[in-house]
Amino acid sequence: MFKRMKEDIDVVFEQDPAARSVFEVVLTYSGLHAIWNHRIAHSLYKNKFFFLARLVSQISRFFTGIEIHPGAKIGRRFFIDHGMGVVIGETCEIGDNVTVYQGVTLGGTGKEKGKRHPTIKDNALIATGAKVLGSITIGENSKIGAGSVVLHEVPPNSTVVGIPGKVKIQDGVKVTKDLNHTDLPDPISDRFKELENELEHVKKEFEQLKAERSHS
Repeated sequence: MFKRMKEDIDVVFEQDPAARSVFEVVLTYSGLHAIWNHRIAHSLYKNKFFFLARLVSQISRFFTGIEIHPGAKIGRRFFIDHGMGVVIGETCEIGDNVTVYQGVTLGGTGKEKGKRHPTIKDNALIATGAKVLGSITIGENSKIGAGSVVLHEVPPNSTVVGIPGKVKIQDGVKVTKDLNHTDLPDPISDRFKELENELEHVKKEFEQLKAERSHS
């Protein structure tokens, strides 16, 4: 248990340059508190103490602002940065070395039964305010941009941005976890540029036809 706790603390120092001391991290990092409380709640949930499990998770939510259902399965070295407003659903499965930022929702899309929340594979990163909804899979090493709404499967080694989220695949390149929130692909802007190029092409063709008619 203490080895896992030390591992959780080490991840904070790796991911957050603002972390200054172990004492500060242990006492003030709500994301860390939420993860530790979830381990207790999840253990109770697996042993069918459902009420106690929900009680622990709700107390944790009150103090941390992070809601993790006790049924969610979370791997090792999970890092929640800041964390306020993070929601993780009951059937969510999160792999190892995953990072999420504040305001992230890993939720369902309705009242469906069974597996209804996302599966997040190893080394994924989900940026501020992103919503990943439904029983979909976010592939290994993928990044979800800030404010994106993801409703469909995301292949490994991908970057997703927009509403609804669109994939920007980086073939064969492992995506690192240094997501620059201010320098993401913009599919809407890209489409506008394509339309501008098409209009310019049509304009040139029109001018050419006009010139040919004036010479005939």
